[in-house]
Amino acid sequence: MTAVRQQQAQSGMSIGSVLDRLRPDFPDVTISKIRFLEAEGLISPQRTPSGYRRFSIADCERLRYVLTAQRDQYLPLKVIKEQLEAIDRGVATVGAGDSSPRRPRALTVAPGEVSPEEFLTDREVRISRDDLMSRAGIDEKFLVELTRGGLVVPGPAGFFDEDAVTLARTARAMSEFGLEVRHLRAFKLAADREAGLVAQIAGPVAKGRDAGARDRAEEMVRELAALSLTLHTCLVKSAVRGALDR
Repeated sequence: MTAVRQQQAQSGMSIGSVLDRLRPDFPDVTISKIRFLEAEGLISPQRTPSGYRRFSIADCERLRYVLTAQRDQYLPLKVIKEQLEAIDRGVATVGAGDSSPRRPRALTVAPGEVSPEEFLTDREVRISRDDLMSRAGIDEKFLVELTRGGLVVPGPAGFFDEDAVTLARTARAMSEFGLEVRHLRAFKLAADREAGLVAQIAGPVAKGRDAGARDRAEEMVRELAALSLTLHTCLVKSAVRGALDR
């Protein structure tokens, strides 16, 4: 890396700063999501000599382009990557004004297929108990019920992750319809059974003797989890479609 590139890398934005820029428009974006998009070759942030990512404004706008295409047009990454490659050849430019008109999304998870990268673990997120309650709009009593019911589980150090916030917020919304935490245990039991099936399939792969066995098993888990969630969503939709006619 030349001296100029080193200076650019050191003066760029951290991944946390990029997250702060994107989250007002893309509340679901996470550090893991950004890392995944980098691994897929859609962005290429500079690195400091010590290995930290440093993002430029162009990197941030490129991410905005990708996230907008996924959210508003439901385009697969392969198509988005082809579009970006065309942009790189000078056919178009990436900028704040280049995104297509946005269509509102009714759900936080796009209908249809769920992407495996949504199951990547973001180990850098450490959310305190107070922050969780504040962001999810719940009180101490409700959080205690969630933890006792096994629906929200803190990590070894006592911190929570983004999934815990989403789960607590969802449980609170469901409580407004009269569902108590004890009623939600059925969802937890079903999820545990699905996870058990995934583990039965991926477990033997993880125990392979070759160097890439663990990575292949983790990728298999993510793919099966995404398929399982899509199947579960379709089954629930099918089951409740005629609920009012019973």
